[in-house]
Amino acid sequence: MFKIIKKRTLNPNVKLMEIQAHYVAKKAEPGQFIILRINEKGERIPLTVADFDRDKGTITIIFQEVGKTTKLLGTLNEGDALLDFVGPLGVASHYTNIKKVAVIGGGLGTAIAYPHAKKLFASGSEVDVIAGFRNKDLIILEKELKKSSTNLYITTDDGSNGNKGFVTDVLKKLIESGNKYDLVIAIGPLIMMKFVCKLTKEYNIKTIVSMNPVMIDGTGMCGGCRVTVGGETKFACVDGPEFDGHLVDFDQAMRRQSMYKKEEHEADHKCKLGGITNA
Repeated sequence: MFKIIKKRTLNPNVKLMEIQAHYVAKKAEPGQFIILRINEKGERIPLTVADFDRDKGTITIIFQEVGKTTKLLGTLNEGDALLDFVGPLGVASHYTNIKKVAVIGGGLGTAIAYPHAKKLFASGSEVDVIAGFRNKDLIILEKELKKSSTNLYITTDDGSNGNKGFVTDVLKKLIESGNKYDLVIAIGPLIMMKFVCKLTKEYNIKTIVSMNPVMIDGTGMCGGCRVTVGGETKFACVDGPEFDGHLVDFDQAMRRQSMYKKEEHEADHKCKLGGITNA
């Protein structure tokens, strides 16, 4: 069993949990993920490693309550425990000679972008973080990002935080004002990553994205997490989850992402009727 050491609400639908998982924390790196199961009847879901503490033996996960399992997870509290917590899975991020980088997070993707910014900033890179949210009430990790960046730019779709626009608007202004980036890391909704990559391709800036397709086993055997990269089929769980954004077929990924909307809606509806704790 994997005990919940800390629980924190980041916004009305997003929770942070620190999980006691010594062996996972011992080897976890930015870019990797875990697969958890709440109980014996629960489904396996992947969540990115948002942070880790090797001394304490803990892994931090951040999740949005959008479906049956994440809503059930959100009902757990400090002292409760998870049945399974497997990882670290996926290929860890590798950076070499990165003097200046733009790390971009969209919505919940900001939680996945954070460990990248933290590691690069700690290694001496100049880090510009751009985070985009629908409105100011959904902004997360602002304090943490300030500590792990040279410059932090937060924008909202509705301008409710005083900065209206998309992450691509900010990135384009920074590039055109003379910033020379060795690398751009973009993590968030598929449509956001697609347009970030479209922009960076114009300027020939290497761009890494993190893919989060449907995933079951996390070992490359089920094939559910397949994505097309450079015309080849890749499995996000073992080949990724990070890929060269200029080679990813985002349109195909978006089509696959919507394949199980009906089943997701039905599961959520059953939870509402029967009560989430009995799901």
